[in-house]
Amino acid sequence: EELQVQMICFNFETVQVTWNASQYPGTNLTFFYKFSPEEEYSPCPRYTVDQGHATGCLLGAKDAILYFSIRDGSRPVLTMDQWVSEYLKPSSPEDVRFSWHQEAVTVVCTNLSYNGLLYEVQYRSTFDTAWQSKEEKSCHVTVDGLDAEKCYSFRARIKASEVSYGSATHPSDWSETALWQGGQPRDRCPEKEPLSPRFILLSGLATVLALSLLSLSVWKLWRMKRLLVPTVPDPKSTFPGLFEQHRGDFQEWIRDTQNVAPVSKMEFQDQECEPVGALVVQPAKTEVGTPTTVGEGEASGGPLPLPGQLPRGGDVVSVGGFTFVVSDSSYVTL
Repeated sequence: EELQVQMICFNFETVQVTWNASQYPGTNLTFFYKFSPEEEYSPCPRYTVDQGHATGCLLGAKDAILYFSIRDGSRPVLTMDQWVSEYLKPSSPEDVRFSWHQEAVTVVCTNLSYNGLLYEVQYRSTFDTAWQSKEEKSCHVTVDGLDAEKCYSFRARIKASEVSYGSATHPSDWSETALWQGGQPRDRCPEKEPLSPRFILLSGLATVLALSLLSLSVWKLWRMKRLLVPTVPDPKSTFPGLFEQHRGDFQEWIRDTQNVAPVSKMEFQDQECEPVGALVVQPAKTEVGTPTTVGEGEASGGPLPLPGQLPRGGDVVSVGGFTFVVSDSSYVTL
């Protein structure tokens, strides 16, 4: 099985090559290297040791191809050549500064001496669970859309561009985390931040808008219901006591509240069918003598005389101070 190795180039200053010493227990492997095919191999200037066994080598770096050989005594175990830049790990950002302006902050630091790098700034507030990130090709990164009332954490690092150095590079270590709130540095962020006036204003406006829309919807629904389903008046308000005291009997309610006697249909019919008694009258143009009896019959259907005029076509009869005209086929016509 081939020996497993790992290479890291620290900012083109130092190269570290490590291997898995457990694959050769009880044996101290040796490391030899060179930066040109024409050169002779040089021994490792400084080993890294774990539990008394050599596990790696640290040597000066160049932006060139590294040729190295790992040996067990005089027998080569692994011989390779790799571009050092493909395993680049930039140094951490230095002299990180923050410049606040309204709802944005600009993070600046010292640019490294070589190109093909990305400068990344991550930030989050105490309300965020994950970091948000922004990258630029120079160490001049502006983050917008911040709330000055919130407390934010910031950190920065440098990454080698995959286009320039490949996919095997390593990002730098993170800078020290800085805490800022309202444009001022903080030693720590409060556990529970007060609500900002802007948040309170927006929440109030949203609540008022929601209540207004709800009221408008209810009013429109009531208006549509009123148009489609007309309201039926409640008789309880118009006829007090009709249902509470008389159980809906309108005749009883009229008798108790208006003092109006109910009209009986049977009594009215009996009254119509009751024969009219004979009327004794005294003819006006004859002398007083035997009373004359008027027979039963239907009343005359002729027109009524004008006031002050006596009807024609019958005998004039006076009874009790009243004057009547009696015809042959009727009872009495006033």
